[in-house]
Amino acid sequence: MATACVAGLATALSAPATAAPAADGPTAHFVVLGVPGAGTARAEEAVVEAGGSIVQSWPQIGVVIAASPSSQFASVVRTKPGVQGAGATQNLAELGAGVTTGSGGLESRSLEATTDVITAAEAPTAEAAAGDPLSVNQWDMKAIKADQANEISGGSRDVVVGVLDSGIEPTHPDLAPNLDASRSVGCTDRGVPNTSPAAWAPTTSDHGTHVAGTIAAAKNGVGIVGVAPNVRLASVKVVNDDGYIYPEYAICGFVWAAEHGISVTNNSYFIDPWYLWCHSDADQRAVATAVTRAIDYSAQKGVVNVAALGNSNWDLSHNILDEGSPNNGTPISRETTNECVKLPAEVNGVVGVSSTGSHGRKSFFSNYGISETEVAAPGGDSRQIPNTPQANGRVLSTVFNGGWGYKQGTSMAAPHAAGVIALLRSSNPGWSAQRTMIELERDADPIACPAGGVYDPDGTGNWLADCQGGESGRGFYGAGLVDALDAVS
Repeated sequence: MATACVAGLATALSAPATAAPAADGPTAHFVVLGVPGAGTARAEEAVVEAGGSIVQSWPQIGVVIAASPSSQFASVVRTKPGVQGAGATQNLAELGAGVTTGSGGLESRSLEATTDVITAAEAPTAEAAAGDPLSVNQWDMKAIKADQANEISGGSRDVVVGVLDSGIEPTHPDLAPNLDASRSVGCTDRGVPNTSPAAWAPTTSDHGTHVAGTIAAAKNGVGIVGVAPNVRLASVKVVNDDGYIYPEYAICGFVWAAEHGISVTNNSYFIDPWYLWCHSDADQRAVATAVTRAIDYSAQKGVVNVAALGNSNWDLSHNILDEGSPNNGTPISRETTNECVKLPAEVNGVVGVSSTGSHGRKSFFSNYGISETEVAAPGGDSRQIPNTPQANGRVLSTVFNGGWGYKQGTSMAAPHAAGVIALLRSSNPGWSAQRTMIELERDADPIACPAGGVYDPDGTGNWLADCQGGESGRGFYGAGLVDALDAVS
C-alpha cells in the first residue's frame, strides 16, 4: 500500500509551471505526450511553440494537459521534438460544434436512475430492527458473503478506497464516519487538482454517493452496511455537472490516488466522449496512452484499480457497432475491432467487473468478454427478484440527503469488488497490488455459462448474449463471483 505523506507531495501537485492565460474565445483541451521518464519540460516548450497554453503538467507520467483555440493544435504539436503524441480530449466540442450536454460516461441515465428512495425520516431505527435496519434488503451482500465476512473483519482503517466518481455526500450518516477529507480532491476543473471541499462534494449526481455506500457504509446501526465498513473513503471527483468524465479528469484522479496513500480505486464509468477509444485514430490513441500511463503509474505505487465493464450488453472481446460516439456531439456509426478499447476497464491491469442479479445470473444489461472480465459482482437486475422485504432486484445503497435508494448497473457491481479488495488489503497489508488481484480471482466462486452458452433473459432476443468458456463461465463472469468471506478468512 502506498503510504506517501500528503503534505510532502504538495510540490508535485502544485500549479502548472506556465499558467493558462485567459482566452478571448473558446478553447479546446488536449493531452500532449512527452517521452516517458524524461519529465515534461520539452513537451511544455512544444505546447507553447504550437500556440497553446499549459493547463496542468504531470511529469511523473510525461503528460501535459494543454489548451488552444485552434482545432489544428494536435496535428501541429505532434510535429515538435520531444512529443510522442497529442489528441483532443473532448473531440473539440468546446469549440462549439454540435455540443450536447448531460449524457456522459455514468452510463445510461434511465438504467442507473435512483428508484424507491427511503429518506432518513422513513428509515427504521436500530431500536426497531436488529443491527443496521435496511440491511435486510441487501441481497447483494449475502450473495458475496459480506455479512459473514463482517463478523470476522470490517477492514482496516489503514486502507483507503478512492471513489473516482461524482463525489461523496460528506454528511451522510452511513458515510461520514469513514470519509477521509484529507485525501479527497476535485479534478473537474480541466484536470487540475483542487482540495477544497466544494470541489469534491457532489452537485448534480448521487452516483458516487451510492457507489461509496456499497464499498464502506459504516456498520453503525443506521441504514445499510458496506462490504468493508471499517475502511476509509476518499472522494475523488471526476464527473462534471453535465455528467461527463473527460480524460484529463480521470488522469488527475489516478495520479492523485498514486500519491496520496490510496490502496484501491473504484471507477464506475467510462471515459468520455468515446465509448471506445481507437488506436488507429491519432487523437484517440494519444488519449488512451495518457490514461494508460496514469493507471500504470498508480499500479506501480501499489494501487489496485477496479472498473465497471458497462451496460450495453456488449461482448467486448468481439467487434462492436458503436453508434453513440462521440456522446458530447453528433455521434457517428462505426464498426470497431479490438484495437478500440473501453477506458479505463480495458486497460491491462485494471480489474474489469461484470454484473450479476439476485439469482446469480448475468444482469441483462451487463457488458462481458472472455478477455475483459476479471470477476463478476452483484450489480442488480430488475428482472431477478430477491426474497427480501422490499423484493427489489436492484442494489440498495446511500443517496442524497442522508437517504437510501436502489440502482442497477455494472457501476453497482464494481464497488462490491473494490470492497472485497479492500478487505484483502486489510488482511494482507504486505501484499503487492498484483498479488492482491491474483488472490481476488483465486477466491472468486465460478459460475458456469448457461446451457449451450446462449443467454436470452426475457425470451425476446433484445438482450441475447453468447457466453464463452463453458463450465468455467469466463465469458460472462471471469474467474467468478467475488467472495468477501474468503478475503478475511
